[in-house]
Order: sequence, then C-alpha cells, then structure tokens
Amino acid sequence: MTTTTITRAGPADLDALATLFDTYRQFYGQPSDVERGRKWLRERLRFGESMVLLARRGNALVGFAQLYPMFSSVRTAKTWILNDLYVDASARRKGIARQLLQAAADFAKTDGATGIALETASDNVAARALYRAAGWREDATQWYSLSFEPGLH
Repeated sequence: MTTTTITRAGPADLDALATLFDTYRQFYGQPSDVERGRKWLRERLRFGESMVLLARRGNALVGFAQLYPMFSSVRTAKTWILNDLYVDASARRKGIARQLLQAAADFAKTDGATGIALETASDNVAARALYRAAGWREDATQWYSLSFEPGLH
C-alpha cells in the first residue's frame, strides 16, 4: 500500500509543482502555461509570499495546498488564506485533500495564526462536504470582489 507524505515545498520541488499547478489552473479554465505557473510559484516562494504543502504518493507529486498570509487589524493577529487546494484526478478519494487540510491547520497553528480562511463556490458540493467533514464551518459572510481584468466580474 502506498502511503501519502505531506512536506513543505522547497526550490527542488518547483518543476514538479509547476506541472501540477498548471493542471490545477486548467481545471479552473485557464490555458496551459507551465512556465507562467513556475514563475508565479518561484516568486511567491522566494519572497515568502506563500507557503505550499505537497502531497506525494511514492515519488509522484499528487496534490498541493497553497496558503497566503493575511493580517487582521481588528484582532491584531495573523491568519492564513487557504487559496489553492488540488489533488490530481488519479489520486482522488484517498484522503489526500483531508491530509493537506490537516497539514495546513497544523502549520497555521504552529505559525501562531488565529485561523485559516478559504472561499469556494456555493455549488462546489464536494469541496464543501470535505471542508465540513474536516471540521471547517461555513458562515453567512458575504464576499465581494472587484476585478480589474476585462471580462471578469
């Protein structure tokens, strides 16, 4: 039986991560551009602007979670945003996403954060069920966005 290991991404992981990140972006309707993804990830990691957890089964990279730091002025505390969570289609239904969620929570607690936030589409039934099963709670908070990209609302 192949076990899953979760580790923090480092420079040596960039090529494999960029390939999986490209698949993730395609899942959300973006055109394939591995080099763009590699550059994005390299900059975020290099400047400490994100933290990426990797899930491996054997030698294969099969999933990742990317968190971005955020700060609450009201609570005068650090929090994290779980911005990206992805498991390759070939490795789904094996508990990997749940392991990544737990590793993200463990990281944030160790980092001294007061919590983690995430946002997902209300019609993403599978993701919402996963989050609830992992102990996350939904609330009635309204999210608003303002996009500066043409065609995006």
